[in-house]
Amino acid sequence: MKENTMPDPVAVHGLHHVAYRCRDAEETRHFYEDLLGLPLVHVVRADAVESTGEACPFIHLFFEMTDGSCVAFFDLGDNTAAEPSPNTPRWVNHLALRVGSQAEVDQARQRLVDAGVDVIGPVSHDGFVHSIYFFDPNGIRLELTLTMSDAQELQAFKDEAHAACAAWTAEKNRRLATH
Repeated sequence: MKENTMPDPVAVHGLHHVAYRCRDAEETRHFYEDLLGLPLVHVVRADAVESTGEACPFIHLFFEMTDGSCVAFFDLGDNTAAEPSPNTPRWVNHLALRVGSQAEVDQARQRLVDAGVDVIGPVSHDGFVHSIYFFDPNGIRLELTLTMSDAQELQAFKDEAHAACAAWTAEKNRRLATH
């Protein structure tokens, strides 16, 4: 039998950035910096993609969260928004941003509503998190969320996670087998 020679996984320390396409850099800057309070901390302007060599003029904007990670956007200069995935409901793909208190959730909700943004919630998810949902100008669904569980509850969720995933997989497979 061949011995497994795969190296151990590297330690992933956290999120550096997540990147999306935006329709308009200034519109996106206003939303993330002026409404959500994430400072614009870095901009890359190029005419080609370094990783692929593809010719494409763009600006890449980085908005920093308090932990140092960023939400980033590419404006490709054509005023075209990203298209949602045709086989996925709009509520599935979203970016959840953690806040520190219920007062911050409420304050953000009011600020967004005052700016004319449609906000869903607050919504409580099984006692785990308390969230509001809304879309940015690019059609990206965002969630501002507050963790409601204490350390003991979080550990219980962690302890149950693999069994819950396995149960879902079995349920899904049974359902798919009957169709």
